[in-house]
Amino acid sequence: MAKDPRQQLLDNFRARGGRTLPTSPLGRLHRTASAAARLGIGALAGRLRGEEFNLGSISPEASLKLVETFGELKGVAMKVGQTLSYVDGSLHPEARRLLAVLQVMSPPTAFAHIQRTILEDLGLRGQALLARLAREPVASASIGQVHRAVLPDSTCVAVKVRHPGIEEAIRADFKTAAVGTLFAHLALPGVNLDGFVAEAEARFLEECDYTLEARRQIRFREIFADHASITIPAVHLDVSGPRVLTSTWHDGAGLDAFVASAAYAAERIRAARALYEFYVGTLYRHGLFNADPHPGNLLFAPDGRVTILDHGCVRTFEPDLVVWLARLSRAVREDCTRDIQTALAAIGMTNPTRDFDITRAILRGFYAPLLKVGRHRVEANPAMSLRHVARLKKSLLRLSLPGKLLFLFRIRIGLYAVLARIGANLDWIELEEELADQRNSPAPER
Repeated sequence: MAKDPRQQLLDNFRARGGRTLPTSPLGRLHRTASAAARLGIGALAGRLRGEEFNLGSISPEASLKLVETFGELKGVAMKVGQTLSYVDGSLHPEARRLLAVLQVMSPPTAFAHIQRTILEDLGLRGQALLARLAREPVASASIGQVHRAVLPDSTCVAVKVRHPGIEEAIRADFKTAAVGTLFAHLALPGVNLDGFVAEAEARFLEECDYTLEARRQIRFREIFADHASITIPAVHLDVSGPRVLTSTWHDGAGLDAFVASAAYAAERIRAARALYEFYVGTLYRHGLFNADPHPGNLLFAPDGRVTILDHGCVRTFEPDLVVWLARLSRAVREDCTRDIQTALAAIGMTNPTRDFDITRAILRGFYAPLLKVGRHRVEANPAMSLRHVARLKKSLLRLSLPGKLLFLFRIRIGLYAVLARIGANLDWIELEEELADQRNSPAPER
């Protein structure tokens, strides 16, 4: 009996663990170019620009090779694969199933490197941590991998350790701009690529700083300390460092398992509302947001409570800009041209009146669940077909949207994809207004 392709992929990743991560621009570009020639990544990039291409049309063997390439490169390439796995509903289900492996696994870093990093960052504290740390990782993601461990006081923890060379690999990707541009196309096709690529590079490099992520995770935990449906794991600072982040271990089901087991509507509603409040509500209430809503960062309890695991990709906005973002949401829902253009100018668009029909169409795609009155489910891939948006590239390039909006739009697209899978009936307008009203200070004069 032939081995299941997904299991074969996992076995291949384990077999290839311990290899040195390519970090030179030429080395990574060669791997990307080789994959393009062999597997049609060039066609994939073309599809994101509006050309017809179906990843599901290539053979299972080629799909495996494609995912293997993303996983071995880690960094930006792996993030592209993660995003494709849950955002693009037009992909063949088997291709999405294989790409979904990248949400939690890639070829792991050799344990000797993990051990060295822990000792270099933590010294004697690292020796105590290593004494009860599992050698096999439970996950190997785009920036680091996670090992389960037990602290001297018997607390079970997740120890995330940065892949050696990952910062250099990300810089190399953006130096060649091949993979970085592909990510920008995927997040918002055709718009101000230079600004968006620069924004993506800055955010991805921040993810390499686990001291910064620890501070952000602590902040999110403070915000949701008393929340009934959202859990943020506690950070153990005494056994954390620039390349090591130790958090309390939490159990839970993945998205697919939760959706399959959620027998009652109340469980789905609780989970969906919690996710919307976390990814959208913190923007309106606190001026910051976690910009990486892919399913691999989420754990679900049977009753719909959600644990959010990863806080490396976080963006903050100044209060005045948050007010204008709330007004933009309301203006799009009310379809008021003047208010939309005023809000767009306030958030940094240089000429919001140019090609406004195209701008309006894109915004109505990004806010799609908020355009329907009453309780309803979020439809799969509502943020417009990426292919359709990309066909407007020439006009989009003239819109000059600021790069800082890249991850804001990514949140909407990614969150909608997850909510569509959950299938909860909610009044999304009411929820958006409830969250936005937490920051109802008057907009600044213009």
